Amino acid sequence: MAVSVIGTGKSGVAAAELLVKSGARPFVSESGSVSSETVDTLRQLGAPFEEGGHTERVFDAELCVVSPGIPQRVPVIREMHARGIPVISEIELAYWFCPARIIGITGTDGKTTTATLIHRICEAEGERQKYRAFSVGNIGIPFSSKVLEMSPKEIAVLELSSYQLEGCFSFRPNITVLTNITPDHMDRYGGSIEAYAAAKFRIHAQQGAGDTLIYNHDDPMLRAHFDREEPWPFRVVRVSLRAETLADAPGDFVSVEEGEIVLRTSGSTERFMRVDEIMKPGFRGDHNLYNVLSSVAAASAAGVSPETMRRVLAEFGGVEHRQEFTGHACGLDWINDSKATNVNALRQALQSVPAGMVLIAGGRDKGNDYSVIADIVREKVACLVAIGESRQLIADAFRGIVTVLPAASLAEAVDLARRNARPGGSVLFSPACSSFDMFRDFEDRGRQFKQLVRELQ
Repeated sequence: MAVSVIGTGKSGVAAAELLVKSGARPFVSESGSVSSETVDTLRQLGAPFEEGGHTERVFDAELCVVSPGIPQRVPVIREMHARGIPVISEIELAYWFCPARIIGITGTDGKTTTATLIHRICEAEGERQKYRAFSVGNIGIPFSSKVLEMSPKEIAVLELSSYQLEGCFSFRPNITVLTNITPDHMDRYGGSIEAYAAAKFRIHAQQGAGDTLIYNHDDPMLRAHFDREEPWPFRVVRVSLRAETLADAPGDFVSVEEGEIVLRTSGSTERFMRVDEIMKPGFRGDHNLYNVLSSVAAASAAGVSPETMRRVLAEFGGVEHRQEFTGHACGLDWINDSKATNVNALRQALQSVPAGMVLIAGGRDKGNDYSVIADIVREKVACLVAIGESRQLIADAFRGIVTVLPAASLAEAVDLARRNARPGGSVLFSPACSSFDMFRDFEDRGRQFKQLVRELQ
């Protein structure tokens, strides 16, 4: 079978390798340049490729696998559709080969923390039950790169972006988690949150009898989508911070009551664990409590023992680049929240850090509406240092609300934050934008920030 792979990022290369190993004939096409490392990999695979544009050869295919960063509107993808060539994502491709049970996690915020927690819980249970748990997808490891290692007794924990879900058609997770839906990637979805949400909802489109869907009942858009009189064909589990709102609701839930996590399954309610056994410095806030509730619901649906869940939750301290305490330097606490690539993630970080902070924000804007956080910025931020392509946009958005200082580099931003922070205060690095104007990715951005803080120490 001839297959065109569009894009030579990690997922594109992994898809090409999976196709070669499965006996297909991939042709890899890249509009930009291909790194020397990728060239070596493709040559070792024996996969032909092109760079610097897409030639007619790319349409000599029965199937097209597109990398998640490439929108459906680009000419080469539109032409694929016009010629009747099916276009799928790398996630869909890997699913065709996956024998393992799948837990899929999507949403605007909390995906990485929830996926990490679920993976660690399943991994710990796997050590006891003699199976493996794989952490793949948007978390950084392509699904295609691991799928051939999996067996039916194992678990694949997939963090999934809206971009990856756009090209999913038969993909059917056994367990699905939706954390929340707030405006993000509006540049890709024409400013329509409904179009963005529709891409997210593809995660449950093929679920049916025997499957489980878990969603945040406190999120208005998710509640409007899932609360209906006609029952869904799969089991639904609601999570909420307010158990009283679910007491009279049908079905199962995981919630919080009097400082304890409570689970209702098949009409029976049990107290699971105290919240203060889990939340700690570096891992705190309501948003993280939602992540915990979703993880408990997912792990429970996967058959993990309560003892394993309690042990992992008690030990968990958060994930890198998400409200990560970086250190104490120059009399200040420094917090790395590079994973915050939208306004809602920034709002969550602002809620968890004491007032009077210096905020470093900015990068490549994704159609953000900064006005929705004006009140909390006024309340919590003493000085804002703006970086990246969006620094003028941020300066305009918060003019008259807070002092805004532009910085040409992250190093300059850190220095300005140091000089303008109150003694004993905090510096929060929470960009609310993508990293691609100045950095390879949000991880590169976060690690550079942490290195600058180490130099201050």
